[in-house]
Amino acid sequence: MTTLREPEFTVGIEEEYLLVNSETMELVSDPPPSIMAECQRLTPSQVSPELLRSQIEVGTKVCSSMGEARADLARLRGIVIEAANNHGLSPIAASTHPFGHWQEQKQSPAERYRDLTIEMQAAARRLLICGMHVHVGIEDDNLRIDLMNQMRYFVPHLLAMSTSSPFWESINTGLRSYRLTIFDALPRTGLPQRFESYVEYQRHVDILVNAGLLEDATKIWWDIRPSARYQTLETRIFDVCTSLDDAVALAALTVCLLRMLYRLRLKNQRWRIYNAMLLYENRWRAMRYGTDDSLLDLARGRLVPFSELVEELLSLIEQDAAALDCEAEVARVREIIARGSSAHRQVAAYEEAIAAGETQEAALRAVVAFLIKETAVGSVHEKK
Repeated sequence: MTTLREPEFTVGIEEEYLLVNSETMELVSDPPPSIMAECQRLTPSQVSPELLRSQIEVGTKVCSSMGEARADLARLRGIVIEAANNHGLSPIAASTHPFGHWQEQKQSPAERYRDLTIEMQAAARRLLICGMHVHVGIEDDNLRIDLMNQMRYFVPHLLAMSTSSPFWESINTGLRSYRLTIFDALPRTGLPQRFESYVEYQRHVDILVNAGLLEDATKIWWDIRPSARYQTLETRIFDVCTSLDDAVALAALTVCLLRMLYRLRLKNQRWRIYNAMLLYENRWRAMRYGTDDSLLDLARGRLVPFSELVEELLSLIEQDAAALDCEAEVARVREIIARGSSAHRQVAAYEEAIAAGETQEAALRAVVAFLIKETAVGSVHEKK
């Protein structure tokens, strides 16, 4: 009998940004190709195009600590900011643009994006949304599946603290994360079902591949999934965090939760697996309210204020944060609760502008101005 080796718990963070005109605050549907060329010259394999030309994606290297991950993400944000600024543009780290329209966007020329749009039609063409993905190194296939099954419980909690998409096409939607109402129109999204083993998971994937319904497992877009490219568990539920500190805090919380679940396993314990119906209820509440209200505590069978749930999470992972040397990063989730996520701050900027007598159009531009400034805070490019 082989002994399960402790996972490395390495971390990698992917973020997607929207490119806007620094003067008008409007989305740039066809930015100069030289922006991408400059980014790739400075960091050849860590910046890439996305589905729409107004989007750009970055991915950190494989990091052994949260300090290393923060430094690399700050560097990448700085590279994109500098390249965009050289052309009068700026990136914003937000999951939607406050007044952009998907019908006005141009698609990237890559074949995989063309094929996606042909298959998904308008459901793909309106994907004017951005997300953040956190990869955690877990080398054993079956362990990845086991931890994914349990980690589903915490997906709504992570979403609630990352929300950054309250606006859609000039409308305050009333949701903290409107992004998922768009993304959930695609197949193979949402929460994964429970799998008994990696073999069972792979069998289901093979059925879809062999039937010609998808090319490979990269076309499975669940909130959390075994990565098809790396030996990682990829948590994809997050809106893009405008604040660099928020992004790092939630990535740290993710890796600590997974280590906590692994630690339970070593003691022949585990997190209870709940029916997806109940998990989806919390997922919806996170989309609607973010951190404002409460989530269903499934063990107690009642709604519990989000701030109370966060303190319970921090207590659960206390020794894991210490072991991974990310106590300071994890503790910053309290700041998210205290001051609100990006969604809260965007709405506040809008309402402040309206209260000052600005038009709706001017107020929405004020939101983008806030996003430009906040995206740069902590980046290597930040102006002191």
